[in-house]
Amino acid sequence: MINSSLILKKSIFNNLKWLKLKSKINKIKLLVLDVDGVLTDGKLYIDSKGSLMKSFNVKDGLGIKLLRENNIKIVFFSGGSGGATEKRAETLKIDFCQVGIKNKFIALSNLQKKFSLTKEETAYVGDDLNDIPVKKLVNIFFAPSDASKYVLKACDLILKNRGGKGAIRELSEKILNSKGVFSDFKKKGWLESNE
Repeated sequence: MINSSLILKKSIFNNLKWLKLKSKINKIKLLVLDVDGVLTDGKLYIDSKGSLMKSFNVKDGLGIKLLRENNIKIVFFSGGSGGATEKRAETLKIDFCQVGIKNKFIALSNLQKKFSLTKEETAYVGDDLNDIPVKKLVNIFFAPSDASKYVLKACDLILKNRGGKGAIRELSEKILNSKGVFSDFKKKGWLESNE
């Protein structure tokens, strides 16, 4: 069970940190997202034929599209098998999707080289033990509010929303507000789909 007093303390502290970290947030050019527990609620649905299904949030999808519209590369990282993850990445036109990752530290290091991006330009959202090692490679490590207690202690900022329940949409609005571009979307709206 998640310690609610820890989350409350981190939430208050987070509001101050958002302000203090604005310059770091403005440097973000690459946002790497764990999939299960971040883009989904962490549940795996298996039908009678053994097919694996996952549930993704359309609001997170629109948040990702808004970030991509503002030249932030989005990457999906998953230790799990593909299928639904790759289909979601294709639908959202994600810059890069890698599944079946055994070591996310090595995978992220290789990805930064591939895109010629630095630690200062990289942010990560993770929710479990296998995400913690990447913290050394990123400028800011975010976690949804229902991440494991170890990630909640290790991360730089806890998002108010849970994984698969709008955490990435929340983060996208924070990033775009920090860069001073979200107000345009609030006024003009969005003409494309949010799938």
